Amino acid sequence: MASNGTGGLPPIDFEKVRNDSDGSVTGMAKGLFNQFIEGNPYFAAGGGLMVLGTSLALLRRGVISTSRLAYHQLIVDLEIPSKDKSYLWFLQWMSRYPHRSSRHLSVETNYLQHNNGSVSTEVNFVPGVGNHLIRYKGAFMLIKRERSGQIANITNGTPFETVKLTTLYRDRHLFQELLMEAKDLAVKRQTGKTVIYTSWANEWRPFGQPKAKRNLKSVILDNGLKESILNDVNDFLQNGKWYYDRGIPYRRGYLLYGPPGSGKTSFIQALAGELDYNSCIMNLADPNLTDDRLNYLMNNLPERSLMLLEDIDAAFVKRSKNDEGFVNGVTFSGLLNALDGVASSEEIITFMTTNHPEKLDPAVMRPGRIDYKTYVGNATEYQIKQMFLRFYPEEKELSEQFVQKAVELDTPISTAQLQGLFDFNKQNPKNAVLMVESLRYPNHVFCCK
Repeated sequence: MASNGTGGLPPIDFEKVRNDSDGSVTGMAKGLFNQFIEGNPYFAAGGGLMVLGTSLALLRRGVISTSRLAYHQLIVDLEIPSKDKSYLWFLQWMSRYPHRSSRHLSVETNYLQHNNGSVSTEVNFVPGVGNHLIRYKGAFMLIKRERSGQIANITNGTPFETVKLTTLYRDRHLFQELLMEAKDLAVKRQTGKTVIYTSWANEWRPFGQPKAKRNLKSVILDNGLKESILNDVNDFLQNGKWYYDRGIPYRRGYLLYGPPGSGKTSFIQALAGELDYNSCIMNLADPNLTDDRLNYLMNNLPERSLMLLEDIDAAFVKRSKNDEGFVNGVTFSGLLNALDGVASSEEIITFMTTNHPEKLDPAVMRPGRIDYKTYVGNATEYQIKQMFLRFYPEEKELSEQFVQKAVELDTPISTAQLQGLFDFNKQNPKNAVLMVESLRYPNHVFCCK
């Protein structure tokens, strides 16, 4: 077969080209191009598909670019990281929001192990990881809670989380309103109440719902003792500059010691409410507690909080037995450093309680670690009378009879026993007087009227 010198392509009919063109150079070029395309078998076989694929790719890219442009122009996002304080505010707000579409929930359990071994728990449900749809003030919002599988909080090992809110750009002002509403809800829940914090890993978390502030007048200590402690705390809080000017660490430690049931912890909780402070309870017998964690927690207390170390004697052996006092991961020197070491916290008020002060090492008792110590004992005649009148304000004559009979028992009576007796006879002060004899037995349980 003779070759036409075009590599197998069909020959070009120049006469046809001239007839099809308009006689111009441009027209001739068009005619050549059309004849080449129409008669080219290679282009006919795959060129069409190539043009189609290219067109689809360009169309897809155009659609993506257009959608991105539309997204940026019409949609707005707000990201709230878990390290931000408003993160918990928002979750609490959304868990109570009535108009939401959600099938993903997450459980949040508050856990507190007391020194006597008992455990208190409280379970709450909050929006879980996934997508949630709400309608807020007429605007739809898509809420996406995401959890990182690779990034974690180095202080407690919990995964890093974010909440992303998406809505129309025109409704972006609702983000500010929503967050302010969540904040107001959180503040309202705490107004007139005391928040109890407990340690979880390397952070403080609220335990349960905020508790109603206990009236300081409801705690009856021996005559003048309550006022003395309150005045000392107020004097400390009002003289921060005095400490700083003299280079004295701005912290103060209190030790309340005495028999169980004498009202030590109740007074501290009531004092926190009186000062408008919260309470941070640390269990030194926690098996997961270490020196580093103890020091970190005591240096990162929530704002306006009292530190409470209950039954401090139960967490350590005497120094004479073991210089380091290794118990449950915390060392004796670790406690001392946390109380007043170089890295210890400033502007902190620490309350410690114990039923056995004789078990405490002298190193713990020195000033700078414990600056104010006082005995909170069993009920005195003054306390017995004041507690009776607290429950039965109009029964002054019966109060004298009750005090006389209680004194005649010639046995220690705790304020907890008195409260149990009065609680059992809420509306019957005469019966309370008749039941004074039961106070002779410390473990007596009032029941079965």
